Amino acid sequence: MAHFYLDETLAAQLAAADASSGEAVVHLRGSDARHAATVARVRVGEQLRLGDGAGLVVHGVVASVEPGDVALAVDRVERYERPRPSIHLVQALAKGDRDELAVQAATELGVDGIIPWQAARSVSRWDAAKAAKGRERWQTIAREATKQAIRPWMPTVEPLATTADLAARAAASTVLVLEPTAEHALTGLDAATLGHGDVLIVVGPEGGVAPEELQRLVAGGARAVRLGSSVLRTSTAGPAAIAVLSARLGRW
Repeated sequence: MAHFYLDETLAAQLAAADASSGEAVVHLRGSDARHAATVARVRVGEQLRLGDGAGLVVHGVVASVEPGDVALAVDRVERYERPRPSIHLVQALAKGDRDELAVQAATELGVDGIIPWQAARSVSRWDAAKAAKGRERWQTIAREATKQAIRPWMPTVEPLATTADLAARAAASTVLVLEPTAEHALTGLDAATLGHGDVLIVVGPEGGVAPEELQRLVAGGARAVRLGSSVLRTSTAGPAAIAVLSARLGRW
């Protein structure tokens, strides 16, 4: 299978190539180019795929390899529509690396967006400085997972959200709060009722979603749902729900 890398300048490169004559050539530069040249050891003549993380994927043959620049002669260009409805993971901040594990797995499983949430029971707390660094860290994890899964679309990590922010979004989006004691199961959800907007899956921290948070979210229009009889860790609950929802929506 051909290697897959991301370059956010790909669309601009293709536009410039279309405006010129001759064979279209695009370049992979930076850290991904160094990885391709020195770790993956791609060679001239090999098949390679480049994506921009926004639905554009280029297939081609490696024309030249330098440590910081891999040139690709374009064979085929594919453009993928963003899936609808879009699935977003609202992941509560968790201790250790459990929230990061959730981001990684959710991205590999096809999540379209990620929202870090400062839940009442979150052991980890992000101030302004930590929020900026944490968001950047989560985006890096999502980027690497996008390459691993060979996804045309890379999920965007949004700014840190509060419970009030989530409640406000419930008016225009479908917000599903994972709650082990909920009456209704996620597997019983009628996919036809989701429409073509955003679907937010809310996952609490180690101690779960606080009762007052759940009450506020439901009052705003959210629905509490359970995954099954098991109580999952915060690192696995979100990815499991994404897998279930993807199957219900026919993505898989």
